[in-house]
Amino acid sequence: MKIAIASDHAGYPLKAALLQRLMELGHEVADLGTDSADKPVDYPDFAEKAGREVLSGRAERAIVVCGSGVGACVAANKLKGIRAGLCHDTYSAHQGVEHDDMNVLCLGSRIIGAALAFEIAEAFVKAVFSQGERHKRRLAKIDKLEEER
Repeated sequence: MKIAIASDHAGYPLKAALLQRLMELGHEVADLGTDSADKPVDYPDFAEKAGREVLSGRAERAIVVCGSGVGACVAANKLKGIRAGLCHDTYSAHQGVEHDDMNVLCLGSRIIGAALAFEIAEAFVKAVFSQGERHKRRLAKIDKLEEER
């Protein structure tokens, strides 16, 4: 799978570990930055980069890491067509894809450790949207909400 990954400075160490892990699992991963934990940068810039990779089709899904994951999630969801979810457990990561067609996973590097992040990311990339009628109906309602902005 083609995956975009990005982080702010707070998320950089976890992003670097996730990048390596995803490549070891055979995924094609685009690292969109940042490149250091030492230089403060703004999470909305990196959430946008990751979301735009998904919207353009250059990536099938994206992972964005910041300190809590909340800011990255809020920012990514401002892009029409992005369905980002903050997940700190494996159930939410796979269910978010299966039921809600989530295409961006947000993680908080100050909330979870690398081992759990690896499990969450793996659940996210392995999951497939169910195509269930009730889920499609609900997504259509979300699309309508986006149009009303």
